[in-house]
Amino acid sequence: MTQQILDTRFRSALGRLSEAGRVLTYNEAVDPHLELAAYMKKLDGDKLLHFPNVKGYSMPVIGNLLSSKDDCEAAFGTDFNGIRGLVERAIGNPIPPQVVEDAPVHEVVLTTGFDVRELIPALFHAPTDAGRYITAGIVVVRDPVTGIYNASYHRLQLLGPDRLGIKLDFGRHLRLAYERAKEQGQSLEVAVCLGADLALHFTAATMGSQMPEEADELAVAGGLSGRALTVTQAKTVDLLVPSEAEIILEGFISAADEEVEGPFGEFVGFAAPAAAAPILKISAITHRKKPIYHAINGYGRETIMLRKYVLEASLLKVLRSAVPIVVDADMTAGGLHRFHAVVQVKKQSRQHDGLQRNAILASFGALKDLDLVIVVDDDIDIRDPMDVEYAIATRMEASKDLIKIPGARGHEYVRVSDGGIRTKLGIDATVPFEERDRFKRVKFLDIDVDPKKFTNTPVDTAS
Repeated sequence: MTQQILDTRFRSALGRLSEAGRVLTYNEAVDPHLELAAYMKKLDGDKLLHFPNVKGYSMPVIGNLLSSKDDCEAAFGTDFNGIRGLVERAIGNPIPPQVVEDAPVHEVVLTTGFDVRELIPALFHAPTDAGRYITAGIVVVRDPVTGIYNASYHRLQLLGPDRLGIKLDFGRHLRLAYERAKEQGQSLEVAVCLGADLALHFTAATMGSQMPEEADELAVAGGLSGRALTVTQAKTVDLLVPSEAEIILEGFISAADEEVEGPFGEFVGFAAPAAAAPILKISAITHRKKPIYHAINGYGRETIMLRKYVLEASLLKVLRSAVPIVVDADMTAGGLHRFHAVVQVKKQSRQHDGLQRNAILASFGALKDLDLVIVVDDDIDIRDPMDVEYAIATRMEASKDLIKIPGARGHEYVRVSDGGIRTKLGIDATVPFEERDRFKRVKFLDIDVDPKKFTNTPVDTAS
């Protein structure tokens, strides 16, 4: 069977979004200090925003690129199930990158005399932030011990002409590579990629057990799109970098140098506090002749949408192999597409009763950050919050259908937890197999509605 190949290059995706009418352009001059990010937040969760006239900069800015289901589908040229399928095949079918000499990202190469603050329109997002941040940069490194490439998102605070503070969360692969380099007394070579292939964007958003340390994420990106990611040799560090990216910042993370980074408004809605962070020293900036800068609000829909389909694909991969009655899963918007999931099951015999609770436990095992899992029957639309709430209202009995797991590990950013330790909750909103008929909802005639046959003629209220 021929593998589906998608053109997931950054500019190709922008072209598809334009063709689908999913771009809003703001032609007035806009200030990168607070104003631009405020527009992004105000219009969050809808169309891509394009700002061609940014005060103080010649480089246009785009925001809210993948902040909605419609944008994701238009950008990839397939529906959400297709996107999840691409993510699912990526890890199991990696395609090694293809090295090329002619790289658009090397049309302009700066190795001396640059100031990243003057060149790149990095935003000052919120008044409580510590400064300007690069937020859509994919940090590519090669582990100093394994030699395997890793790609991941990390916020980067502009601290000087060639200095960035980089937030390295514990438990992440980049943090591990940094610690290994530090043990060797070496700095860690890195490349920060902006405007890269969307396959690399989604690969960089994949975490945990579904992206093991031994997975080469440049190859996984190729597996996602079905074609090799084109890469080229960086100019000042010994790394392969995406050849068609818009901008690349080459450099190294110092093994000894630290400065205070933050606070910064994170995806949970709170400002992550100021803390000591490693310093990334920029050795070169390369970019296209007319680069496009991509910005993401830390507390915005794109931050969480980037992981929605990745996490759903990861969850379903585990659940379908462990609990065969699982049909589908949805990481909900209110749970930031990360903390809450609705799992749909289809019971076909008495022997399937109870497996829905196995699915709850398996979900928590599959995704550490999940704190709430609701399991429903296959007649419930898991993407309709009202239908899910209906299942809870009519099929869940609190005295026996709440499954609590105390002392479990979640995400440390959730402030009601104790450093990430909290009680996880499962809600069983399914009905026993033999009682399905008793819970069937009334059905009406399935009729086609022709809007042309309805008018706005008012009701005659004359006496």
